Amino acid sequence: MRMNRRQFVKRTAISAAAAGLPMLARGRVLGANDEIRIATIGCGVRGGFHIQSFGSQPGVRIVALCDPDQERLAKAADRVEATYKNRPEQVVDVRQLMDRKDFDVVSVATMQYWHALPTIWACETGRHVYVEKPLAHFIWEGRQMVNAARKYDRLVQIGTQARSRVADQQSIDYIKSGQLGKIQYIVCFANKGRSPIGKRTEPLAPPATLDYDLWCGSARKEPLYRNQLQYDCSFTWNMGDGESCNQGVHEVDVARWLLGETTLPRRVMSIGGRFVFNDAGDVPNTQIMYYDYPSAPILYEVHNLRAGKNVNTMPNYRGRAVDTCVHCEGGYVMMHAGKVMDHQDKVIKEFPTDEDHFGNFIRAVRSGKRADLNAEILEGHLSTNICHAGNISYRLGHRAAPDEILAQIGDLPPFVAMFERYLEHLKAHDIEPGESILGPWLAGDGDQERFQNNDAANKLVKGEYREPYVVPEVTI
Repeated sequence: MRMNRRQFVKRTAISAAAAGLPMLARGRVLGANDEIRIATIGCGVRGGFHIQSFGSQPGVRIVALCDPDQERLAKAADRVEATYKNRPEQVVDVRQLMDRKDFDVVSVATMQYWHALPTIWACETGRHVYVEKPLAHFIWEGRQMVNAARKYDRLVQIGTQARSRVADQQSIDYIKSGQLGKIQYIVCFANKGRSPIGKRTEPLAPPATLDYDLWCGSARKEPLYRNQLQYDCSFTWNMGDGESCNQGVHEVDVARWLLGETTLPRRVMSIGGRFVFNDAGDVPNTQIMYYDYPSAPILYEVHNLRAGKNVNTMPNYRGRAVDTCVHCEGGYVMMHAGKVMDHQDKVIKEFPTDEDHFGNFIRAVRSGKRADLNAEILEGHLSTNICHAGNISYRLGHRAAPDEILAQIGDLPPFVAMFERYLEHLKAHDIEPGESILGPWLAGDGDQERFQNNDAANKLVKGEYREPYVVPEVTI
């Protein structure tokens, strides 16, 4: 059975009307001792982590799994049965999953281009949601997800687990206490080694166990010229958003949380390229960004290439691979690591790195209080928007030589220093710096989640959807 979204809503509404009940009647009020029944969507690596993180909690049961690949679905069901002694229902089509009545919570562990629809549908049918980061594939659809959570009064948590990490929480408190003086700027960074995804002359055939149309969802259904179907789609703009969004939302979220900013930056610019790999990917593997906020600038840098040719080590920033570094007058703080340092790199203070993000969500579901969520959907939306803004600048860019890039950067010392590190990195790989893509400065449009006077940028804010997997506009 196949249903498009209109048929799905109509069927659900008729069923609710026939029973004389509102659509939200499916959402149970969960007490402290009630069993919480979870349906997990997406049975890949992250889906397995959802199963483990939720299934191991007292009073929580994985009752259903959903994935368009029947082989992955069956293997995940086997793991649940072997570990937790119950056999979950297996559903291929997420639209059919939403028509069931035997679960209270949806956990979404798909790639981000399949985050919006399950989240919105789950809210419509009275379920609470845990959804992975980055929240959405486009800025506009993230707002529709927030609207759905508000309209149907559902609890939705995003998987930015730093919000539940003691180190990040206490580091923020320490910085706000003023003991390090004023914040000067924040450098976020991700030095994560990646490999080429291949460049085929003949398309890769999807496995026979997979419903490829359903798997593509709202993204373009096109031939696969990479070597691997799953996950590597995140290195294409069609289905992914690159390292600066996929990983970047973690670090940018901490920076925005600290600064208390709630809108797009006043302006944003990105520089980078996809170097060396020569593969079917089109997102940058080397990228730097500047997010201009009145409280303090946020900068982000990505390195997916090693530190140099024939080198196995990765670049780092002050000895760390991935983190948010807050530079203050009296020193700096590595937020994820929970380390406060002076300007001579001596440790002043350390905080524990404990984290229980999934547990926080379950406790909030039991309390029924949105305020108990550490990473409520609006927070995730606002931080994801910033990362998308940097990528939109990059996608509108052109090849430029260093002199042109420096002229556009202007008098921004932290960004100039980051660009100099960028050039040194390219030199270590014998990459011609003139192959860099220079994105334009984009001016954020206040609270409108758009850009000023730039139709091309705003087209990327809204995105495109393939029928029948079209994200609806949700009004509140």
